[in-house]
Amino acid sequence: MDAREMKVKAAEVALQHVEDGMRLGIGTGSTADEFVRLLAEKVADGLKVQGVPTSERTARLCLELGVPLKSLDELPELDLTVDGADEVDGALCLIKGGGGALLREKIVASASRQMIVIADESKVVETLGQFPLPIEINAFGMTTTKIAIERLAGKLGLSGEIRLRKSGDGRFTTDGGHHIYDAFFGRIPDAEALATQLNSIPGVVEHGLFINMASFAIIAGPAGARTLKAN
Repeated sequence: MDAREMKVKAAEVALQHVEDGMRLGIGTGSTADEFVRLLAEKVADGLKVQGVPTSERTARLCLELGVPLKSLDELPELDLTVDGADEVDGALCLIKGGGGALLREKIVASASRQMIVIADESKVVETLGQFPLPIEINAFGMTTTKIAIERLAGKLGLSGEIRLRKSGDGRFTTDGGHHIYDAFFGRIPDAEALATQLNSIPGVVEHGLFINMASFAIIAGPAGARTLKAN
């Protein structure tokens, strides 16, 4: 299977966990897009679900394909979220936010009884950090926030460039109107400590470390799909 076929396979297996009448959080990214396409086929065949999208991008795709949507305020408690990840380790800790939707993704996942991660084998790592960690920040005091992140990283033995994400000729802006620093830390030995301490920096809106949030992951490879549970 090529990369897209693996994403489709993971999405197919995840779809088996979607039941009629579910309130469903719908993730963002290329793997989540494949899930939306398959879900839309089931909806067309009569499956009844109500979806809460994690981004404007996902909302547009759902509306285009006929997946019924509600806001999270209308459905504040969800049965299941299906979303991708940029990295997943053996404890089901994740790095997410490569597409810039980490804040809404985390809010939706937190509102769900279960979160299923769908990914291909390339996203499975022994230790998080090869993928740059997205950190969503308020536009006010960006330099001050960056300095605080750098100081925190140093205390935790982390180093590497912290780069403002760009889009075209300007700054990348999230759906919430914030910006993103991508932190190229490399290996993150204690993701939980980093996650906790990033939350203490006033200018940090959210970060892409998802700790103890995924119920299990469906990982697709050349030989098919497997279920990854926390070790």
